[in-house]
Amino acid sequence: MSAIVIALSASGAAAPTESSATLSDLMTRLQLQHAKLWFSGKLSNWSLANYEIDQIDANLEATSRLLATPSQVDRTREQIRAVRQALQSNDGPAFMASYASLTNECNGCHRSSGYAWIVMQIPLTLPVPNQLFVDQVSEGRAIANASCGTCHVVADVAKEAPAFRPAPPPFLEIVSRPSFSAEGLRHFLTSGHRRLGPDQAMPNPRLSESQVEAVVAYLETLRAAPRR
Repeated sequence: MSAIVIALSASGAAAPTESSATLSDLMTRLQLQHAKLWFSGKLSNWSLANYEIDQIDANLEATSRLLATPSQVDRTREQIRAVRQALQSNDGPAFMASYASLTNECNGCHRSSGYAWIVMQIPLTLPVPNQLFVDQVSEGRAIANASCGTCHVVADVAKEAPAFRPAPPPFLEIVSRPSFSAEGLRHFLTSGHRRLGPDQAMPNPRLSESQVEAVVAYLETLRAAPRR
């Protein structure tokens, strides 16, 4: 039944290796993690996907301690290693192939253990409605480059050369200001004015709410990053 490993993973925050967890508890957790892994990998959110595969691995280890024959999980571990390798390479097609193999291995284990009626599949819908599976920071960086990069230096990259002279302040300068705040940035980017900034020289980027949040996430991460 260890193949349920990737099959079921539900209460995400609970410690996956707690000694009181039953096999059913672990399978339920693994079911949710299985679904979260798919959407994070499919949407190239590699950090989240690596987190989820770590959670699956830990729950699988806990599962093996509850089985009469712990070696049952070895083949599943092989599939997990293949998924992990794809994630570390940021290889989308390899991730999808290895994920399918992992799911098939779970179902094979179910059949061999007398649980053929428990069948896993690649998820069709989001497992939870209140979590974003795209890499919000990467999206924010892309939006900032597309909407702001013509004038601002978006990141600390020497090859960037804004077209304006004198150039508007670089993003690193903006996020270093004592006055910088996420709420202030939201208000600034959602302003209804046609022109923004002290000289009214900045066109309104006209971003959607989700795009604004992505840019906010990117700038907050940029502010928190250690300076090189």
